[in-house]
Amino acid sequence: MGIGGCIGLLAVGAILTFAVDWHMAGINVDLVGIIMMIVGIIGLATYVSILKRRRVQPPSPGAPVIDVEDSPRYYK
Repeated sequence: MGIGGCIGLLAVGAILTFAVDWHMAGINVDLVGIIMMIVGIIGLATYVSILKRRRVQPPSPGAPVIDVEDSPRYYK
C-alpha cells in the first residue's frame, strides 16, 4: 500500500466517521471509519519511515590520506 492508499484510507475513514449518518443493522459505521483511519495512519507512518530510510545516503568517501613519511621523495 503506497502513500495514496494510506491517504485514501484516512479520507474514507474520516468520511464514514464524521460525515455519514447511516445506521446499518449489525455494523457500526463510525467504528469502521475509525478503524480505517487508524490503519491509514499506521500505514502512512510505516511508508514514511521506510522512505526516509531509503533516502539516507551513505557518507561519501573522503580524499585518500597519504602519509608524508611513507611517500617516496623525488628530490634530494
